[in-house]
Amino acid sequence: MAAREVLGELAARFERATGQAVTTEAAGGVDVAKRVQAGEAVDVVVLASTAIDKLIAEGRLLAGSRVDLARSGIAVAVRAGAARPDIATEDAVERAVLAARSVSYSTGPSGVYLEKLFERWGILDRIRGRIVVPPPGVAVGSLVASGAAELGFQQLSELVSLPGIDVVGPLPPAIQTVTTFSGALSIHCSAPEAARALLDHMASAGALEAKRRHGMDGA
Repeated sequence: MAAREVLGELAARFERATGQAVTTEAAGGVDVAKRVQAGEAVDVVVLASTAIDKLIAEGRLLAGSRVDLARSGIAVAVRAGAARPDIATEDAVERAVLAARSVSYSTGPSGVYLEKLFERWGILDRIRGRIVVPPPGVAVGSLVASGAAELGFQQLSELVSLPGIDVVGPLPPAIQTVTTFSGALSIHCSAPEAARALLDHMASAGALEAKRRHGMDGA
């Protein structure tokens, strides 16, 4: 989901440039991986690089077909107009989490990282009852916008274009983690040449401006 907007834009641009039709579908990363593992016939899969490598190792994606596309860090959001907590340092973020009535983060790579971070801080059990887990495919920012969560953590690319929230900023460098999103060809790919051309297009220097506009960077 973190790469949904930018990949949709780049796929449309590829269509216009080549005449090759591209049908895109976005879903939560866990669900996408399960669908690929179940043998769903698709041509190209885009996920966090660790998930792509796992599917390649399982023989679900073609070995040697991985192309790194974009990088994205975690940002913090509050409801539009709400007080913005201090997140300038690691200690400040910990205080903000402890002070929040409810906290939300995804089940994807950023959420896995945050749970480990909260556990390292020794606060996970203290805040567990205040954690709002978004359903698959539901953006954390939408829960923040509706008031269901006071403080939201998610990939910046999933927050920048959502109405009803204010992005406080990225996590400070000491605790920031960057996810690399990669694409690879499915073993069921019906048009490997076109699929490789699509991935090359999405990884090209010409795609960098779109990635940055959507809160990501080149890989």
